[in-house]
Amino acid sequence: MSSTYVHYSTPSSLPSDYALLSRYAAAHDLPPETSQPADEAEASGNAVEDADAYTDPRGVAINGTLRRKKSRRSSFPTSYLTPFNPTMGPLPDKSGHRSGPKAPEATENTPLLAPLVPRIEEECDAEDRVEPPNVLKMFKEEAAVLVKYTVPVFVTHLFEYSLVIASVISIGHLSTAALAASTLGSMTASVSGYSIIQGFASTLDTMLPSAWTSTQPQLVGLWSQRMAVVMAATLVPILCIWFSSESILLFLKQEPEVARLAAVYLRWAAIGLPAYAFNSISRRYFQSQGLFTVPTRIILGVAPVNAALNYLLVWGPEPFRLGFIGAPIATAISFNLISLMSVIYGIFFVPKTAWHPLTMRCFTSLGVLVQLGLSGVGQVASEWWSWELVGLAASQLGPIALATQSVLLVSASTTYQAPFALSVASSVRIGNLLGEENPKRAAVASKCAILMSLVISAVWSTMFMVFRHSWAHLFNDDPAVVTLVASILPLVALFQVFDGLSAITAGILRAIGKQFTGALLNLSAYYVVGIPFGVWLAFWRDMQLHGLWIGLTVSLVYCAAAGVWLCLRTDWNREVEKVRVRLEADKHSNGDVEGLH
Repeated sequence: MSSTYVHYSTPSSLPSDYALLSRYAAAHDLPPETSQPADEAEASGNAVEDADAYTDPRGVAINGTLRRKKSRRSSFPTSYLTPFNPTMGPLPDKSGHRSGPKAPEATENTPLLAPLVPRIEEECDAEDRVEPPNVLKMFKEEAAVLVKYTVPVFVTHLFEYSLVIASVISIGHLSTAALAASTLGSMTASVSGYSIIQGFASTLDTMLPSAWTSTQPQLVGLWSQRMAVVMAATLVPILCIWFSSESILLFLKQEPEVARLAAVYLRWAAIGLPAYAFNSISRRYFQSQGLFTVPTRIILGVAPVNAALNYLLVWGPEPFRLGFIGAPIATAISFNLISLMSVIYGIFFVPKTAWHPLTMRCFTSLGVLVQLGLSGVGQVASEWWSWELVGLAASQLGPIALATQSVLLVSASTTYQAPFALSVASSVRIGNLLGEENPKRAAVASKCAILMSLVISAVWSTMFMVFRHSWAHLFNDDPAVVTLVASILPLVALFQVFDGLSAITAGILRAIGKQFTGALLNLSAYYVVGIPFGVWLAFWRDMQLHGLWIGLTVSLVYCAAAGVWLCLRTDWNREVEKVRVRLEADKHSNGDVEGLH
């Protein structure tokens, strides 16, 4: 099993059903002197249903017609959400403050129809309109919101991991060659496929949350459609690599039989690759709307099916037993089931507020996604690949060091899921607040997330230090491995602090669209500082595995320190303005595209 797949392959987008609007009106009432009855407008062909902007920037009706907002479903099953009283658009208090986008003063150019503003309405957001809270109170409120968002993400990651574990366990009992081939196959899949997809999908962490809480929530669906176009193009070279993987692995001097079986593994795993890409988009689509428990429910349904399929297709009765290829087929089927259930959930159980009708607009503004996506690949994939390099270096130190590295990496990967889940929650919360034009709370949320990562890291570090002499027995009873693990665990305990901080700061950078900055941080931290220093200590200073982990720790100290410094220096008012400009540009481009049809 690829070590990086364990550490970094869990999806970074997930959803919750406590923050959806329960009702949507068809449109605001028009002033008597300017309104046009809907029936009359439809009869004259002048009413055009549109989920986007209603007028051009000058307030003139597009194409000489009066556009009417598409009717929304007025309600949906209450079993899927916690009731609350949503805020539709601006609701200022006596001081004029509100946590959503500021309503412009009415002028002669004010559009006749103002779109409704869907919100992820947290209790603390509603209180902001009554009385602006102090900073300490905001810290407590944001901590509560982030915990609420993080828990379902963390649970989903654990069950997502079970899809991989079931495959490894089922193949591991076939033969040593089969286990080696599945490990090589999954490592190749992670390096050449899954990491690329997750890197591109990280762009949606910037685009979707702020769009949802803006005056154009349908841009959530539009950006998701655009990302699907980018992903479709990205899958072509990935599939070419996977289907020619045997010759590539042989060129890299892999054992012929292992290379052949790994290539077989990848060809069957390719059945699930489009679904994996779709899932990385659909989860962010739900997540941006605050639906953090939707993927949890879906994965809870699919995980037992995946386990059953692994048994049935690898070890089951003769009519169903496929042996080695059964495991990648089971995983591919599971990915496709997740996709199918996501589509069903999106169609039948979630209002269409975030959805944009399928039009040629999904082929516009792709350059923005490609540019941010490449930076996202640099940020995400560089981290995955660095762990493969460290694992390769550890394999040169002998079987004891390799076994110890496996124990330490699995341990660090498991504890990493908590700060990683918090980083996902932070991206969503900060993005939503930027879309609501609430820079003060966005700043507090980012600082709160950083402090929470330190608390989480303190828990894991304490656990490793308390149980360091017996920790290795969870995985291996070899006395040499137990001793070596105990001697390196203090380093791993220190490593937790900076691993958590780097995860959180990466999430904050994604929320504000600074994937390129995150990519530069990771590339310099791992490939310029950490790995060369660790290899020098391990082989030239004869520090063995200790040297590699010192190098990793140094790289994360650098990455975390620079990330925290960048996040604390962020001008949140400027970030709000960047979101406003991006949304305005899309609104104007909508008018241009509509005029072409």
